[in-house]
Amino acid sequence: MEAQTLLKLKNQAKEIRKLIISMIGNLGVGHIGGSLSIVEILTILYYKYLNVDPKNPDKMDRDRFVLSKGHAGPALYATLASKGFFPIEWLNTLNQGGTRLPSHCDRTKTPGVDMTAGSLGQGFSAAVGMALGCRLDKLNNHIYCIIGDGESNEGQIWEAAMAASQFKLSNIIAFTDYNKMQIDGYLHVIMNIEDITSKWLSFGWYVQRVNGHDLEQLDFAINRALNEKCRPSMIICDTIKGKGFYPGEGKVESHNMTFDKNMAAEAIEKLEKENDL
Repeated sequence: MEAQTLLKLKNQAKEIRKLIISMIGNLGVGHIGGSLSIVEILTILYYKYLNVDPKNPDKMDRDRFVLSKGHAGPALYATLASKGFFPIEWLNTLNQGGTRLPSHCDRTKTPGVDMTAGSLGQGFSAAVGMALGCRLDKLNNHIYCIIGDGESNEGQIWEAAMAASQFKLSNIIAFTDYNKMQIDGYLHVIMNIEDITSKWLSFGWYVQRVNGHDLEQLDFAINRALNEKCRPSMIICDTIKGKGFYPGEGKVESHNMTFDKNMAAEAIEKLEKENDL
């Protein structure tokens, strides 16, 4: 990746991170941890790879993106707003009465959202179905999906994984947000999913593992996944829950955290002073 492109992506990721902190701080409570851990994944997808058009969000040949861990909706909303899918002012209405930005993503409410999510596991199944449907329609596009590591406790994830492998859906590229925490505690205590790489390999997927906050590693992995023509691809992303939000970074309690506008402003100020996350 060229140095100028990398710098632009890093700056964009920082702006998205600031928007997430601000919108949740404005509401006073929200899923800050799992939203901030996927910022770099969303940034490189929407600013380098996804074939999407904010002016025509339903165009037939577009790439699709499914946020199966739907509670990280604020991260997707901040990204979509920054891309121009809807006015950035909407972010201040997060999860409030009459909003078009509910706590969990809803395709009937928000421009640019391809699949409603909330019941963990279902978004991934829908993404696999989209991949099969697009192939049947002979569309030369890709389906991208982010699942959570806690979400991977759901049996439905592995049913969908088997189906994608069975149908050789090389047009789906999935990411596991592997921040190693979930709502009730640490993943290895609640339901350990290691060896996660071997698990996905055993289900017939092409698997890579990267630092989920390293844009160059993500770029390399996505390129390799796009060149895989026989199997679905899983990119396991080692991430930090609450990345960039100092009161909650690396903490289980950031899953759904209470904080006000003042704390948000302080966190954003600190973030702005950092040269590199």
